[in-house]
Amino acid sequence: MADIVVIGGGHAGCEAALASARMGVDTLMLTLNLDGIALMACNPSIGGSAKGQIVREVDALGGEMGLAIDDTMLQSRTLNLSKGPAVHALRAQADKQAYQNRMRKALFTQPHLRVEQGEAVEIVTEDGTVCGVVTRTGKQIPCKAVVVATGVYLKGRVIIGEAEWMSGPQGLQNSQFLSESLLRLGFQLRRFKTGTPARIDVRSIDFDEMEPQYGDEPVEPFSYLTDRKLENTFACYLTWTNEETHRIIRDNLSRAPMYTGSITGIGPRYCPSIETKIVRFADKTRHQIFMEPEGASSHEWYVQGMSTSLPEDVQWSMYRSIAGLHHCEITRLGYAIEYDCIDSRELRPSLECLRWKNLFMAGQINGTSGYEEAAGQGILCGINAALQVQGREPLVLTRDMAYIGVLTDDLTTRGTDEPYRMMTSRAEHRLHLRQDNADRRLTRLSYALGLAGKERLERMEAKQAAAQALMHALHDTHFVQSAMRSQWLEKHHQPDPPQTLSAEELLRRPEISLTDLGEMDAALCDCEKPVRDMAEIETKYAGYLVKQQAMIRKARAMEDTLLPEDMDYLSMDALRLEARDKLQKQRPRSLAQAGRIPGVSPADVAVLMVALKKRQESPAGEKEKAHE
Repeated sequence: MADIVVIGGGHAGCEAALASARMGVDTLMLTLNLDGIALMACNPSIGGSAKGQIVREVDALGGEMGLAIDDTMLQSRTLNLSKGPAVHALRAQADKQAYQNRMRKALFTQPHLRVEQGEAVEIVTEDGTVCGVVTRTGKQIPCKAVVVATGVYLKGRVIIGEAEWMSGPQGLQNSQFLSESLLRLGFQLRRFKTGTPARIDVRSIDFDEMEPQYGDEPVEPFSYLTDRKLENTFACYLTWTNEETHRIIRDNLSRAPMYTGSITGIGPRYCPSIETKIVRFADKTRHQIFMEPEGASSHEWYVQGMSTSLPEDVQWSMYRSIAGLHHCEITRLGYAIEYDCIDSRELRPSLECLRWKNLFMAGQINGTSGYEEAAGQGILCGINAALQVQGREPLVLTRDMAYIGVLTDDLTTRGTDEPYRMMTSRAEHRLHLRQDNADRRLTRLSYALGLAGKERLERMEAKQAAAQALMHALHDTHFVQSAMRSQWLEKHHQPDPPQTLSAEELLRRPEISLTDLGEMDAALCDCEKPVRDMAEIETKYAGYLVKQQAMIRKARAMEDTLLPEDMDYLSMDALRLEARDKLQKQRPRSLAQAGRIPGVSPADVAVLMVALKKRQESPAGEKEKAHE
């Protein structure tokens, strides 16, 4: 028996199980293979554009991914530094085996958590509520809540050219029977597809023909709890496809499963296979390829940018046409994998199922792609499953609170017709949702729920206080006109007006950084980098942040206008037929969420506002308000 059963041990399952156990709820993680826990089946990295922000949010909530990658990173870089801070994002190469071992240790040493190898084949319900899980061996596990985090394992099918077989990723067992249980529960299953490139023996790579890509110094950690010095120990390398590569692919498109009809699942638009790139971007003469290490003690390197399901003989010719890989030895072929997933519009913003109480879904079963998106959903499911068991209200992260909120709102409101990938462009408040302030946005909330520990809260509060003190110092520090100031301004190609200038005024100039100001007053840089970064961003972008906060407050009014669970949309004749049907099916949580459902117009939202007002003014509505 367990209070919560988490089905799956991938990145979503790990965060879900750890979160619920850390909230004091007895949890069982049930996974197909203990060796597959936290497996990086595709790219050997954590983070990236928008994904790095999610990792920071998972960490701020009290999750494990940020700590695990800090402990096992080989190289780290901050992406998009030539752009504004809204899109800055950490990305770190991981030692894949070490990452798995690090996450397994966290799971096996976590109080209130048990980890078992086994295949879940049925989810048991009674009176509309989950009450247990049945395994393939017939074991019955009574429970109060279930988190389904099955990744790409549901009826997974691997495809390489004309060859195909039922399997999970990297030769692991797939899940054969749970899909039928979901169908019996009324879920509409779909087939999505993802893929991975070949792995190459490092001894067969000629790095002299490639461009080295080094990490940043000093290394910035993912976790707000990591305060030791991290070191880059590996370089990555850049190379390119060429006309010969493209010719080989074009000549064999008739054998490509993507074009023969062998693959029926829908693939990710933003991470296409190399054969799709060659067809879709026929005018391009080359594509970037990044060579990335899979581990400090591994001989395998990952060929980022060349995901493929072409036949084996084509893969050998294709990879060997690339500079630096002319003599490469493939250790693992690239492949595509199809799997079952649900329509995410069957979920509430808490990621609980609409039809079945205490049943939660996280990760690729919801139609997403990416380790980071999975982890974000996993920790939210773990929190809400624990809150449900404890008889408390669910946590809903809205679009102005976190990238995880953008992710869950997109999934539950709009759904997805292809594997969903988070991007900064999806977030309308991205200057507010920066990676440097995730702790300030989420840690106090998580601490109140009982997940984030006291150390996290104290660190966040100390950092916030230090940043505020630095911003006051910038406001109060003034530089009168002098020879030293003139020389400094001339050095930085700035005009020298006659009036006294504050450090705050100078920092707001695009060309001036806080480090530059430190040349005139070293005390302004006498604090830790995270503090300097936050103070500099909030000073330099103060005007934009004020405008964004005003937009957030305006949107919050509709976000806080909740729609009753028992609202009968079908009986509202003033609503258009399409709106009635979609609202009745998706049961939006708030007026704002209703307005984001495709097919619900502003006029329909106005009808809902009138209906809410009438309901509140009715005698029954007054009783409801008094009861609340």
